[in-house]
Amino acid sequence: MKKLLFVYNPNAGTGLLKPKVSDIVDIFVQGGYEVTIYPTQCYHDALRKVETFEDDYDLVVCSGGDGTLDETVTAMVKRDKAVPIGYIPTGTTNDFANSLHIPKNLLDAAYTAVHGTPFACDIGSFNDDVFVYVAAFGLFTDVSYETKQEVKNVLGHLAYVLEGAKRIFNIPSYRIKVSTSDKVIEDEFIYGMVTNSKSVGGFKGMVGNDVVFDDGEFEVTLIKKPNNPIELNEIIVSLIGMQIDSNYMYTFKTDKITFESIEEIPWTLDGEFGGEHDRVEISNMKQRLEIMVKEKSVPKISASPEVYDR
Repeated sequence: MKKLLFVYNPNAGTGLLKPKVSDIVDIFVQGGYEVTIYPTQCYHDALRKVETFEDDYDLVVCSGGDGTLDETVTAMVKRDKAVPIGYIPTGTTNDFANSLHIPKNLLDAAYTAVHGTPFACDIGSFNDDVFVYVAAFGLFTDVSYETKQEVKNVLGHLAYVLEGAKRIFNIPSYRIKVSTSDKVIEDEFIYGMVTNSKSVGGFKGMVGNDVVFDDGEFEVTLIKKPNNPIELNEIIVSLIGMQIDSNYMYTFKTDKITFESIEEIPWTLDGEFGGEHDRVEISNMKQRLEIMVKEKSVPKISASPEVYDR
């Protein structure tokens, strides 16, 4: 019998996973797996568990928010022998799962984890760390890890909006030199992100629709410092309307990028604090992550999620 490690965060989202655990495990067993269950106990516990397990698992399934997925993927990259990862999203925004059309229904997601198809997806290296779908600095990037879990559970995505609204009149800016293989940009920015996702922070289309998850390139978006409130308003309107305004933004694709600044800048990796750095080197790890997706799903093409006939 094949072996499966199920790592889940019991505190993620609104706690909907707990009453479904038995049904989810039943799906795994019916799929032909002997299942080991591990509920995480603290921050970085998923990272520790996946990095140190010694059993010969054929599949690791994680459940939680983007942070739990990030820990699982980071740990798997560090292992000598990687195995495919299944994902049951139970977080507040679940950007990456939505981009790959992983079902929102927990039982359908569990079914996808054991009966789906492995998809070789790009992820990123960030200095000595790893991120799954977004590395970002600046405006509102600390909202996801500064917002208390109990507030997220009650208000959901609205919690992020309310927390972010508190900072609208206190926006820091950073003088940064940005270098790629074919360009060097020096400017003052209030926000920057390197992504491999169709949505960020629950907002779809911020990086456009031309996102291919296995092409070896990231989408880069850099927002310049506005000179007055009118310009700031125009930037916000552009983002909400999913429009790129070249007067205030740089947008391009690249497989490698370096950020250099005089001061240390706080970064966010997949919604979790990524440390403060004055130099950041990001590289695309092409098709490094094997993640289970629906058999009929084509992640690199924008389409409506299909429902399994079960």
